[in-house]
Formats: sequence, structure tokens, C-alpha cells
Amino acid sequence: MYVTLEPCAHAGRTPPCTEAILKAGIRRVVVAMIDPNPLTRGRGIQRLKVRGVRTTVDVLKEEARVLNRVFVKRMECGRPFVTVKVAQSLDGKIATPSGESRWITGGAARKWAHRLRSEMDAILVGVETVLKDDPRLMVRTGRGTNPPVRVVLDSSLRTPPRARLFASNGPVWIATTRGAPSGREFLLRRAGAEVLRLPSEGGRVRLKALLKELTRRQIGRLLIEGGGEVIASAFEAGVVDRLAWMIAPKILGGRDAVPSVGGEGFRRLGEAVHVENLQIRHLDSDLLMTGDVRFRDGN
Repeated sequence: MYVTLEPCAHAGRTPPCTEAILKAGIRRVVVAMIDPNPLTRGRGIQRLKVRGVRTTVDVLKEEARVLNRVFVKRMECGRPFVTVKVAQSLDGKIATPSGESRWITGGAARKWAHRLRSEMDAILVGVETVLKDDPRLMVRTGRGTNPPVRVVLDSSLRTPPRARLFASNGPVWIATTRGAPSGREFLLRRAGAEVLRLPSEGGRVRLKALLKELTRRQIGRLLIEGGGEVIASAFEAGVVDRLAWMIAPKILGGRDAVPSVGGEGFRRLGEAVHVENLQIRHLDSDLLMTGDVRFRDGN
């Protein structure tokens, strides 16, 4: 038997994998990587060896880590695997000074973005995106039966109860601070949202606390779609794992146009976020760049 992850030796939602292997009479198992789950880590291999099964470990280990990266991220970091998606102009803008943003990229790019959404467990946007764009954050291409959870980062509960999010199928979670107005929470709950009260920092929801809560709720893949301040916060917190950056051959200009990444920015080049394994492809006239994020601490 060839497996990409060490067979588990504990009972969870299913019985131990090692027992199924032994019952089937399999005599040799090739394992790509050790399971990072503390409940298993090496125990599955040991269990098979004790019962006389020949085992080979760490075959194509790095490739297996990429294949299992969502699970590995949850086990090693206690948070979802986070992808940031941006659709911007050639000069790095996601909206004009007046706030107009539909549509910067073309139909092929938007279709690809919907396929990306279909791979996610949840989509995260900030409340400013809800107020300005009133998105539904639905999936139109490639999704199975369960739509991703729509999560709004809203420290003061400014999300309108009549937002289009609530007119679409699928859960809506509003992530807010513990001190947000309770009256607004009642209105949002009546509209169909679940309100998550979380620790704050500087008056805003602590992003790492939100990611921890999402992991507890079985969210493994998270897509951050904006706006620029939320994306900046994710970079500053060091929680971005992958980028999907779409660039349209357009120049918007304007010092008041909305940049794709806001915040204060990094003050030194040595602090810059690096992108590795960069791949570039055309989506009609637009460019799509995808890659893995590496922060200066190596994560």
C-alpha cells in the first residue's frame, strides 16, 4: 500500500486506519510523510512495525506536504490554510476614487475566481467591502453541494441586515468584538447571521483569534477577498499562505484610488513578504499570478 500520510492509530470519526490495514492482510506500506497530528505522529508506523508490516517512510515527503498542506497547516499552526485573492489594475488599484470596482478584470478571470471559491470552506471580507460593493460572495462555477461560509470582519457590527449576503443560500458569520452593540447583533441574527464575538486589539477583531475560531468550526481552507485593509492585516499578522493575484491591463491612477493592499505597510525592504513558486498565466487579456507566501521568519 502507498499512502501520502501516515495511517492513524487512534479512533476519531472513523476507526484506526492501522487496524484496517492489518485486517486486510497488507504486508508492506510505503508512507510519504509522518502525520503531524500529535495523536498519531509515529504511532501508526510503530503499530504496523510491531505487527510485522514492512514500512518505508519519507518517500516524496516534500511533495506530500504540499498535497496535505491544508491538514498540515491546521495541525502545525492551529489555523486554516489562507489564500488571498486580488483583482487589480496594472497600477495596483482595486477601485476608483469614487469606489467603483465592477469589473476591473474580465469574464475569464471572474470565472476562474468562482472556481477558486468553490474549493474553499469559507470566504472572508471586511465590512467596508460589504458596505461599498454589497456582494453576495456566492459560487457560480465548480461547486458541489455545500456553499462556502461567508465571513464578515465587522468590529462595530455595521453590516446592514438587508445586505445581499442574507438573500443567498449558505451560512453568514459576522466576526465582531466583545464590546460591539448588542442591539445590532439582534438585528443581524434576525437577518440570518451568526455573530462571533472575539478578542480585539486596537478596537478591531484580532485576526488570529478569528482564525482559531474558524479552525474550531472545521474551516480548513479560507479565502480572503478584501478589501485592502483586511488583506494588509492578514499580511501583518503573518497568516497568508498563498496568493491568487489577477491583474487587468488597465491604469486607474489617482492618489485616492483604493490600493490592493492598504495598512501602514512594511517600512524596510527586508520586511517585505516574498512569493515563491510563482506561476503566471493568461486569462484572456488579464494575468493571473499564483504563488506561495514566505515571511521573513521563514513561515
